[in-house]
Amino acid sequence: MKLLAALLSGVLFGVGLAVSQMTNPAKVQAFLDVAGAWDPSLAFVMAAALVVSSISVVLARRRSQSLLGEPLQIPAAATIDLRLIAGATLFGVGWGLGGLCPGPALAALSTGVPEVWVFTASMLAGMLSYRWIFRVAPIRE
Repeated sequence: MKLLAALLSGVLFGVGLAVSQMTNPAKVQAFLDVAGAWDPSLAFVMAAALVVSSISVVLARRRSQSLLGEPLQIPAAATIDLRLIAGATLFGVGWGLGGLCPGPALAALSTGVPEVWVFTASMLAGMLSYRWIFRVAPIRE
């Protein structure tokens, strides 16, 4: 049942990304180009996602376990530190330059577009590099 719920959630998420065109780098870059040919349509997608996730967090905080009986793990940290700011900056720059972020990139792999495959390979290389760097020389705060 848990695997089926995960599969259905992933499919629903992927369909939502495809329908909203979040998997289209040109559409994402047009949204980010506020000084040029700005396309504000993705703002509605993000606003809807924010509403749904906010309601979900409020409801989840009232529960001790998920609907499938798993313990809920809601992050409690509210500290804004250098690592958070640096990570958010790198994420934003990568999103702006590539027009994709991790979820849409994985969903867009099904299109077979070579640039998406290069982006995803680069993203995975970055993730592996991060793990290697922080295992070999962890940053102390």
